This record gives sequence, C-alpha cells and structure tokens, in this order.
Amino acid sequence: MPHLVPRLDRLAFGGDHNPEQWPADVLEEDVRLMAEAGVTLVTVGVFSWVLLEPEEGRYETAWLRALLDRLHAEGIKVDLATPTASPPAWFSRRYSASLPMTREGVRLDVGAREHFCPSSPEYRRAAQALAGHLAADLGGHPALALWHVGNEFGAHVGACWCPVSDAAFRAWLRERYGDLDRLNEAWGTSFWGQRYGTWEEVGTPRLAPMPSNPAQQLDHLRFSSDEHLACFVGERDAIRARRPAAGADVPVTTNLMTQGSRHLDYWRWAREVDVVADDHYLTAAAERPQLGLSLADDISRGLAGGGPWLLLEHSTSAVSWQPRNLAKRPGEMRRNALTHVARGSEGAMFFQWRASRAGAEKFHSAMLPQAGTGSRQWRDVVALGADLAALAEVRGSVVEDDVAMVWDWESWWALELEFRPTVDLTYAERAAATHEALLDLHRTVAVVPVDADLERLARHRVLVLPQQYLVPDRARDVLRAYVEQGGHLVVPFFSGVVDETDAVPAGPYPGQLRDVLGLDVEEWHPLPEGGRVRLSPAGGTPGPVADVWSERVRPRGAQVLRTFLDGPDAGHPALTRHDLGAGAAWYVATRLDVVGLRELYAEVLAAAGTPARDLPRDLEVVRRRAGEVSWLFAVNHGDVDLPLAASGTDLLTGAAHDGAAPVLVPAGGVVVLREGAAA
Repeated sequence: MPHLVPRLDRLAFGGDHNPEQWPADVLEEDVRLMAEAGVTLVTVGVFSWVLLEPEEGRYETAWLRALLDRLHAEGIKVDLATPTASPPAWFSRRYSASLPMTREGVRLDVGAREHFCPSSPEYRRAAQALAGHLAADLGGHPALALWHVGNEFGAHVGACWCPVSDAAFRAWLRERYGDLDRLNEAWGTSFWGQRYGTWEEVGTPRLAPMPSNPAQQLDHLRFSSDEHLACFVGERDAIRARRPAAGADVPVTTNLMTQGSRHLDYWRWAREVDVVADDHYLTAAAERPQLGLSLADDISRGLAGGGPWLLLEHSTSAVSWQPRNLAKRPGEMRRNALTHVARGSEGAMFFQWRASRAGAEKFHSAMLPQAGTGSRQWRDVVALGADLAALAEVRGSVVEDDVAMVWDWESWWALELEFRPTVDLTYAERAAATHEALLDLHRTVAVVPVDADLERLARHRVLVLPQQYLVPDRARDVLRAYVEQGGHLVVPFFSGVVDETDAVPAGPYPGQLRDVLGLDVEEWHPLPEGGRVRLSPAGGTPGPVADVWSERVRPRGAQVLRTFLDGPDAGHPALTRHDLGAGAAWYVATRLDVVGLRELYAEVLAAAGTPARDLPRDLEVVRRRAGEVSWLFAVNHGDVDLPLAASGTDLLTGAAHDGAAPVLVPAGGVVVLREGAAA
C-alpha cells in the first residue's frame, strides 16, 4: 500500500521552523543541528503571510526557495504551509469587514492570529491566491513532501456572527432546507412565536434575552464548521490546480486538534484531507495525562478510517498557555512520542524547532531550547530522533483495535446547549471516562462516527456510546441492525433523546433508541449537586455508587440486571440488557464513574466473548500490523519495571526475547517488539 507521505522514506521527525524570526547565521546553525538530531521533516511558512505578500498582489518567495534548497541539501523534507491563519495588518485594515465578530456584536482585531471571518469573500480570495502562487512557484521543489493549509482552523474563532456570516448562513440554510416551510418545521419555530416569513428575517443566533432557538444554534455550529472547511477546500483546490506535474503526488493536509476542539466536525473534514494530521498537547495538571493523549490518537486514527495518520505538533516539555505550564518529567517526552507512533502516527512532530525570543509563545518548549545543545532537553531530542529512525519499518502498518466507541461532535454541541436537565453532564467528560475505563481493561479502542455504516461497526463485537443525546434517523436504524447481527451495544442515560434537528420523537424517551433497548423512560430525575445513588450488587461484590442522574425506567422486553437501592428511583431498573436478534443492547440509567464503567464494560466484554486482558494498570500495550508482520508497543507509565509475556526483537535496543521469560518493560520506558520477519 502507498505510504501516508510518499516522499518521506522514514518516520516524520521535526518541528515548525520559523526563519523569519532569526538572522542568517542562526538559520545556518539550525539546518546543521537538524541534521545532527536526525530531523526528517520540518514545517515552514505557517505564519509568514506578511513576508510572502508584503503588499497586495506582490509576492516574495525567493527567501523561502533558498531555505528549501538548504534543507534539501541536508536530506530534510518540508511540510510547506500556507500562512493564512494570520492575515497581515495591511489586509485586515483594507478589508475590515473580514474581521470576525462575537455573538455580542464585538469586532475582534489584529494583534494575535486567526483574525478572520471564515465566510469573508475577501479573505478567501486572498488566501486562495497566495496558496495558488506558492503551489506554482514551489510545488515542484524536490524538498517538498507535504502541503499544510492554514493552521488549527477554528481554534480561536470557532464561529462568527458578523453581517457577512448572516448572509452566508442564510445561503447555507437555503441549501440545506430548500424553503422556509421546511426550515420552520425543522427549527420548531411555532414555539415562542419565532416563525419566519422571509429569508431576510433569518440570521445567526446572536445574544438574545433568553437562550436562542436550540435548533438554530445547532445549525449555526454546523454552518460554522462547514465555512472553515470551505476555506480549507478552497486553498487545497488552488494548490492542486496550480502545482506542476512534478508535485502532483504531494498530499495536502491541515493540522486538526482532536484533543478538545469543539468547534469543527472533523468527520466531515476527514473526507477532504489527503492525510489526517493532528496537534496534541498534554493536559499537564491531569493525574494521568497520557489518557488524553491516547484518546486524541484513537480519534485521529478513527478519522483516518483506522489507518495511519500523522502527529503534526506536540511539545518537548511545557507549553505556554495552560494555567500552570508544568515541564515534562525525564522520559515523558519519549513516552509521549512513541505512544503516538504506537497508536498509528507515522512520526512525531513538534511545535517548534527553536524556542522563540519574542511573542506570546516565547516560553513554549522547543526541540532546541533557550538552554541550547548542552541541555537535557536537547539530548533527549537527539535520542528520540535515533529511536524514530530505528522504528522506520513500522511505516504503513495499522493498529489492531478490538472495541469501538462513538465520538460525535454534533451530539456534543446539542447536549451542551442551554435548558438541559442538568449542567453536570458534559460530553467530553463522559467520552474521556468511557475511554479511560476501556484502556484500563487493556482494550484498544476504534473510534467511529455515530452514522458509520454497518460494515464498519460489525468489525467489533462491542460498541459503546459515551453520551449520545442526538441520534440521526439513519444511525438509529444502523445501530439496531448492528445488535440484531450479533453486536453488543452499550448506551448510557440521556441518549437517543432527539433526532438531528434536536426534536423529540413522538412517544416516551428515548425515542430514537427505545426499540433497540427494549424499554422506555417515564421521567428523568437529575440529582442535586453532590447527590449520589447506590446500585444493587452483582456476583457478591458491592454495587457501584453513581451520581448526577437517576430515571424511571420501564422495561419493554429488557432484562433488569441492577436496580437503584436508593434515591428517587429506588427499586427500579438501573442497568438492563435487551437481547435482540443475535446481539444485545445494554442500558445504564445513571452516571457511573470510571470504576463503575470499568466493571460494566468488563461484564459486557465477557458476554460478547472478548474478555478484558489481565495486565498491570500502568502498562499500555498496542499492536501495529502489516500483513504477517506485527510490532508490539509496550509503554510503562509507572515507576517500577513491569513484566510482559511476549517475544520478538526490540527495535529500540536490538535485544531478542524468545518468550521463555517475561519481557521487562522499564519504569517510564518503552519496548517495541517485532513479532515477525523484518518488513
């Protein structure tokens, strides 16, 4: 199969290089040190618009060509960015209507980055013209391996409420609904007398005396994601149209932010990029920060359809924008980078190459820190380059996963709008808890969209919905078919409550899923702040304690497995199982913590014939495979050496293990075993 980045014959290793920040002698040193560190790919040009186009229509690219020539001479490939995340001041002053506006009607100004309305025709025209010029001028350069459009779309301006966005939103709605009658029906505008009589009456959901129509807000979020995507597609197509034939094999991507970007529906984006690429930064204050890393990686791999993807940014140590920017502990950078590779990345890239001396991110860590080449951080970077070189043969292999979990941006948006039953229920928390519980059972998670086709879902015996408030009609039907054909579906409370228009289907809750679950819900009973409920025990062990939610479940064919011992629904079902066709649908009517979820999923996995693995909690084990060859990655997040029953040759040390004795994974260390012949 073709490799993710065809012109790169090794794993990607490098970072954002910003030559505009440095004099010529420093740039010469940079290239020399990159070669010393084993850098294979660097990202250039991300914020260079004003250098490349100092005034409208006058392009200056000679300096960039010279840089590419120098990198090529050292055998270093280039991820060439279009610098359109940061329009020049001259552009924003000349086209002031391109500046974004908040929901409160406040214009955002220049001085940072991402100061553009994604619907602005002037912005799109200028961005596409620059992208096309770069493609025509540099698209055939031998150093070029990857195109990088923009930067972290929607990270700081997820949506805009300006007059230009109003007009674009109306056009988007016309395309989606066709006529006002369908729009009014979809939005339920008869409520509060909101019915629209002309298209001119419709606009973005600005600040109102009370919460705006939730269906309108949901559509505005969809629209905003699509407008950012249109910016990407416009630049991508400009590159494809103007690049020379010699550069036709260079893929086009952009850096997503799966770890917490709420604004963009990346399932739609995944269909438009040639390479799924992601930025990931640890939440330093988290008790187990590696959990967020693994979740982001599994989402990225899901976006790539289960195939390889590319980590385009992470940090060597501390970032500069968290409340407390904690430095990484010795060995943590290496563990992070190799975990990304274990979970499907074709390399480990950083922001940035050399630490800046000025600007908002001057205290952000870098591959080459302010302390220079005499620092531990630099020595660790050089050592990581050697590790990644030793792992080159895993390129193109895919991760073996064994349980599926839905991730859904639209349900995230809809769940957290105003006037929901409780403020204590959030999507990201439930998804993270679900993923953590599955990781603690040592399952590798395939992340899938809620509207995945049956063939994709059927690859896994167990499918978990972390918190699926919104279920489209098509997804409802596929989920039922998944169960009927032998799958085990796990559904939490407050799921399947509305359809894609945020409307409640006729009949009892949960309208979209009550048939597959074999039950209905008479009434929700959200718990007061700090409220707890106990569940009945199973198998002689104490029942879990839950919080936030209780509800009155009425079985309609489902078997009751646990009941509430106390609270508003004492004596009524808390956990049910509905056997349907060859499979089963499980329903839990309260919010379980990670321990409770782990116990639940262990029960489901055992029932599905795929029991949890018996491994130490701190040992993360993931396998990549290509045909008959596989590579077992074992990452020890703990403070003591841990044994692993395995055999093979460790690519990082050369040590051979025949399986007669356990492989010791060093404390804080990583082992990568080739389990078959060399690829």
